Amino acid sequence: MRADIRERRRTGRRMPDGREPLSHVRLRAGRELTVVNLSASGALVEGTTRLLPGTHVDVHVVTRHGRVLVRSRIVRAYVWGVQADMVRYRGALAFERLVDTAAAGYAIPDVLLDAVASPGPLYPSSSVADDQLLDTALSA
Repeated sequence: MRADIRERRRTGRRMPDGREPLSHVRLRAGRELTVVNLSASGALVEGTTRLLPGTHVDVHVVTRHGRVLVRSRIVRAYVWGVQADMVRYRGALAFERLVDTAAAGYAIPDVLLDAVASPGPLYPSSSVADDQLLDTALSA
């Protein structure tokens, strides 16, 4: 390999965490695609929807500012996996405009996500005396 190979991408890429909204995008037709990596100018997506290079698609992207509909061009696409009942495709989408793809909020440590929630205190059992006090207060 040559040492003078330069980065050609316009913006840096990142892999979204599976828990953030940017880990999935939805085509305008309703099909959902999993985001493999993304940047402000595009995304590499995967799904069972056949993607055709050179075509345009409208993609719903959920950013930290809300849902955005972005016109995109499929730059390249290929078969990623074949099973007996399913074909998975990967495709590179080039957004027609820059999209804010920064991670939203704070990362939650896995230790906290995996922790079992402790049950809260139980309601006190009602006694006959409490029921009589309530009946007296309501009838007054």
